[in-house]
Amino acid sequence: MTDFRDGLPLADLEDGKPVAGTVGEDDVILVRRGDELFAVSAWCTHYHGPLAEGLVVGDTVRCPWHHACFSLRTGEAVRAPALDAITCWRVDREGDRVFVRQKIGAPSTPAVARAGNVPDSIVIVGGGAAGLAAADMLRREAYDGPLTMISADDFPPCDRPNLSKDYLAGTAQEEWIPLRAPEYYEARHIDLLLNARVSGLDLRHKRITLEDGGSRGYSALLLATGAEPVRLEIPGAAVDQVLYLRTFADSKAIVARAGSAKRVVVVGASFIGLEVAASLRARDIDVHVVAPDRVPLERVMGPEVGAFIRQLHESHGVVFHLGQTVAGVAGSTVTLTDGTKVEANFIVVGVGVRPVIGFAEQAGLKVDRGISVNEYLETSEPGVFAAGDIARWPDPHTGERIRVEHWVVAERQGQVAARNMLGRQERFDAVPFFWSQHYDAAINYVGHAEKWDAVVIDGTLESRDCRVSYRLGGKELAVATIFRDMESLEAERAMELSLR
Repeated sequence: MTDFRDGLPLADLEDGKPVAGTVGEDDVILVRRGDELFAVSAWCTHYHGPLAEGLVVGDTVRCPWHHACFSLRTGEAVRAPALDAITCWRVDREGDRVFVRQKIGAPSTPAVARAGNVPDSIVIVGGGAAGLAAADMLRREAYDGPLTMISADDFPPCDRPNLSKDYLAGTAQEEWIPLRAPEYYEARHIDLLLNARVSGLDLRHKRITLEDGGSRGYSALLLATGAEPVRLEIPGAAVDQVLYLRTFADSKAIVARAGSAKRVVVVGASFIGLEVAASLRARDIDVHVVAPDRVPLERVMGPEVGAFIRQLHESHGVVFHLGQTVAGVAGSTVTLTDGTKVEANFIVVGVGVRPVIGFAEQAGLKVDRGISVNEYLETSEPGVFAAGDIARWPDPHTGERIRVEHWVVAERQGQVAARNMLGRQERFDAVPFFWSQHYDAAINYVGHAEKWDAVVIDGTLESRDCRVSYRLGGKELAVATIFRDMESLEAERAMELSLR
């Protein structure tokens, strides 16, 4: 690999095509955009994705794995899921050769002037993806006013996607799970309240009341309370026999039980249920999946992808009981509605979630199967914003009001809401994106298709090399890819350009 200290012929740099190299022991990519040259770190700060394989758009580069976006000029992580910047390097052109030798610091962010619509204090309700991304962006935008995060969890904001994937499978260490180290909150003067539940919202007096009797006033408010698992009443099941997965504590509880388990019943063939199944199989635990669906994930991914996912899980030993639900439990025996009996050490339920909006609805905010927001993510009450799983927003790509439960969407909404609380008036028009991991097959999905009349598959699912297009009336609404990362990025970009 070329050490850029030794120089690279300018002719070897194709416009918009990153070239990987090194500067001593540092991995760097070099990018040419017209007459400008940029050099930045080669690895995404999210999950260490290879930026050399990413897509250059304007003066940014996008990670091929989870679509984080970085500025080539400043290194800033301009779009989630990455929150931390990458390093920039000075580029020197000498004749027909290009050299990279020295790191350069990121430009400082000017302080936000306390004038106009900039709030005197901000409260964020929620300690998940949207809440943390908003708090992080507020400080990155140099907002220096009082900032409080109120979280019902007993653990600081964590990498929730990992809880059903690598951490549950036993391949991710516990110290990888926090999104930020404990000292981060103190250093940035973020007052993080854990185990704090909101009991009331007084819109007129701009005050949040907590269940413990405390309260917090605000000038601007972000609601990012996320969602909670749908809970089932299973006849005969003991309280400690049925587990759910939403928080870090939930994941740790499943890990603890998995240590001595031989067989587990997973109720629900949702993404969360199937990721739990894959992770428990990685621990060599027998897994039976029970779901009323005809095909797993058919409603979201269609019958073709759903059938592939089922076959993938079955090839790893998962047993499916589809068209069934749990009729009851007696001791360790789980009885299904068709009379089938399965011996299991415990049950994990993953049948969906519902948005946590009770106190917001009681306060008088407009709701519609979520909290209704405008294109700026502002609710029916001026100065009150909503982001993440609870927000239903006008999606310019589909022309519909939608609510999605995707990690990256929540983070990006938190970032946009933060800037809008500072008076930016930035529309949220990002293309929804999520990824799901099933053993060694990762599925990337861009767009949003609640219904479609055509599914076009390029390549084959069986070879794990394909692009699946979901179309309605000839318009491409969403694209799922397996091991076609660049095509996923290009599909996202095409959807963005369709708005222009």
